[in-house]
Amino acid sequence: MNILVAPNAFKHSLGAMEVAMAIKEGLEASALDCLCTCFPVADGGDGTGKLILIKQAGITVSSTVQDALGRRVQSSMGFIHDGQTAVIEMADTAGIRWLKPNELAPLIATSYGTGQQIKQALNRGVKKIILGMGGSATVDGGTGILRALGIRFLDTTGEELQHLPGSLTELEQIDTSGLDRRIFDCEIVILCDVDNPLLGEFGAAAVFGPQKGADPEAVNKLEAALARLAAITLQVNGKDMAGMPHSGTAGGAAAGLSAFLNASLVNGIDYFLELTGFEQALSGSHLVITGEGSIDEQTLGGKGPFGVAARAKARQLPVIAIAGKVPLHHNNRLHAFFDVLMAIGNEPSNMETAFQHTRDNLIRVARQAGDLLALSVDN
Repeated sequence: MNILVAPNAFKHSLGAMEVAMAIKEGLEASALDCLCTCFPVADGGDGTGKLILIKQAGITVSSTVQDALGRRVQSSMGFIHDGQTAVIEMADTAGIRWLKPNELAPLIATSYGTGQQIKQALNRGVKKIILGMGGSATVDGGTGILRALGIRFLDTTGEELQHLPGSLTELEQIDTSGLDRRIFDCEIVILCDVDNPLLGEFGAAAVFGPQKGADPEAVNKLEAALARLAAITLQVNGKDMAGMPHSGTAGGAAAGLSAFLNASLVNGIDYFLELTGFEQALSGSHLVITGEGSIDEQTLGGKGPFGVAARAKARQLPVIAIAGKVPLHHNNRLHAFFDVLMAIGNEPSNMETAFQHTRDNLIRVARQAGDLLALSVDN
């Protein structure tokens, strides 16, 4: 049996490659006669850039930039297509993983460092930038990136606002005269891993603010800040940030870059699978195994396992999804794409303990899946 193992990362635990290798190890230890091919996937979240570089045999270049709180950090970005395309991850500069839990401060955290990397890529003469936006610590509407590229956000007196994004409620003018014009000779593609809107109860502040350290008061301030940014942007260039698909991605950064840099907002997993030749990997497979930390209704909104399963089902292939958490009850929408959902927990435990045992649990469950498949083959 030829099995294609194509999982996403298990957030806070294992990267997609580590997950794939653990599943492969379990299957090969089982009674099933199988050949496993690992094809770890990513949907724009943390780790997407690294997988693209592996698949495309790219190079990595280090540089010093600012993290979300303005501190100097050593980061990196990649280049593919003979150096003509830069691959940048927000998580490598403005990522939440750079911050300790007590340092989370979304009212002052900015994406400036990612803008520094974009400028560095322009200095190398790239014609295209692929930007993965998952894992950020920011809810700044992309203002940090735009500031790094020369845009100024001004108050009623014409003074530049400080301490963005919290001060965006005082925004009156956006000065684009200093924008690095080279950006318009470069195609920018933003890989979005969520389809949330910019504003409202499912928007960037309400949904992702608390994950990045915002209490209810801060969530309200961030919502007002993003609403003000969207209103002034509409006046400046006629672009409706709030009405764009995927506008809530990375704290609204996707919308900000689309509005001012003409960036294309795309479904991250679809773009990744197309770029890395997933259809060719599917050819000849008898079964596909995918997964990530949690499989639920949100998975169907464009997450990695859904992209994998949709393509497998188009070829009428069976799909097994392995996850840290799955719904308690049967879900018809999920089972239209995932034939079997398997949770890896082996006993009641807290999250910290569960994260520590992710690899062992993946191996065990994959082995069990292989043994069950072997029974059906034997019969």
